[in-house]
Amino acid sequence: MWLINTPKKLKNLASRSPRFGEAGRSGQKSKRKTNKKLEWDDAHEIKQNIDEILKVLDFPHIDSSRIFCFRTFGSKSRSYARIWAMPKIFQRALKIQPAYVIEVLSKYYDNLDEDSKKKVLIHELLHIPKNFSGALLSHRSRHRHLQSQVNQLFKEYKLAVGH
Repeated sequence: MWLINTPKKLKNLASRSPRFGEAGRSGQKSKRKTNKKLEWDDAHEIKQNIDEILKVLDFPHIDSSRIFCFRTFGSKSRSYARIWAMPKIFQRALKIQPAYVIEVLSKYYDNLDEDSKKKVLIHELLHIPKNFSGALLSHRSRHRHLQSQVNQLFKEYKLAVGH
């Protein structure tokens, strides 16, 4: 990965490293927090929620057997959940069908109420294209606004399940 040196990054580098300026922080060594180990666990209850959502809402293009769910502990990401795709080149090299991984970040996702958790999962499912190719769709495009779709689908979900 290439580093992009913006003025803010250069200032930060100068304050941390003698190589980029003075001794940095009055000559003191920087104290860094130790990183927690990143851990993933199978999230069977998330998979069950995904399956329930797919039964209630109209997502005929999604093959539930090719959706895998994990709960992450120790991530520094500030998101509730993420979806990961299997790019075409890997599918071809490994001779496998398209697949997606939905990862919920325990630190934030577990603190949500049940309705918000469903919205997050619907949001992640909306990233899957209609051809289930292993690619991902962005949040916004010319004719697509993901959050408004999430809100509409969640209303349909709540009406269908009778809550």
